[in-house]
Amino acid sequence: MLIDAYQRRFTYLRLSVTESCNFRCTYCLPDGTDCDSRAGELTLPEIRRLVTAFARLGTRKVRITGGEPSLRKDLTKIIATCKAVPGIEKVALTTNGYRLKRDVAAWQAAGLDAVNVSIDSLDAATFHLVTGQDKLADILAGVAAAKAVGIQQVKINTVLLKQHNALALPDFLSFVKQQDVSLRFIELMRTNDNLNFYQRQHLSGASIQQQLETQGWQLLPKGLSDGPALEYAHPHYQGRIGLIMPYSKDFCADCNRLRVSSKGQLYLCLFTDSYQDLRSLLQSEHSAPLERFLQQAVAGKAESHQLQQQHSGSTRHLAQIGG
Repeated sequence: MLIDAYQRRFTYLRLSVTESCNFRCTYCLPDGTDCDSRAGELTLPEIRRLVTAFARLGTRKVRITGGEPSLRKDLTKIIATCKAVPGIEKVALTTNGYRLKRDVAAWQAAGLDAVNVSIDSLDAATFHLVTGQDKLADILAGVAAAKAVGIQQVKINTVLLKQHNALALPDFLSFVKQQDVSLRFIELMRTNDNLNFYQRQHLSGASIQQQLETQGWQLLPKGLSDGPALEYAHPHYQGRIGLIMPYSKDFCADCNRLRVSSKGQLYLCLFTDSYQDLRSLLQSEHSAPLERFLQQAVAGKAESHQLQQQHSGSTRHLAQIGG
């Protein structure tokens, strides 16, 4: 298994399949994607070998991320490849929703179990302002389509932005009152290219947490392969509210996830200073060398990130390794 020096067990792989994205979100890629970001992306055989090695070491959940993973023409095959690996129990996808309505039926047929859709505002004009795309109605239709085709878990990711959605909690609560989805508020995280934006826009999730608890929302227990969100439920609401607060105390104490970039680089943390290149180990069907490398690498994982000390590591932007 993959266990670090702090006895944390890693059962969850976040696999980026591209750095490219067709949205220009103000907090991630406001100037768009680098023109060379598609070069050197992992191939389908490399993805299969990678996921197989992780599965042999106890990984049970794979989340396909980007960039925007649906820009890969072979995304449906990537989903099927991951789901077919012995030991993998759950395949999830994080997407901006641009192609969700069109392709979600094919993704579900390929084995997709869960989808997270980025929606930072339920107001069409604000959504357009944040993302650079006037697509809110289409993306909400995609969320409905995901539920209709039988995706087991449908979640919405909302980055907290002081200027754009700080006062929108009532709107989001109204949405989940009638919708069986989990809507998760994610604190804006500092990266190497967004310091000024972060200082203007960062909003703590603690205020929302306090409002939820005051209104009778109850914290739910976490599953073994669940991510970092604290998820709340209320008896009068069909949906749930989650909070991802990386600046909170002990955020890293139950970390269970590792990240691999679209170029085959292992990141032990979203905010690490370095990575380990796995590419040479992905050229053989014999997985033992890769498994040994992963076990040795995980043994050196730090106890915590250093975001509280204003150190964001080498991460250029969140599209680099999938947030």
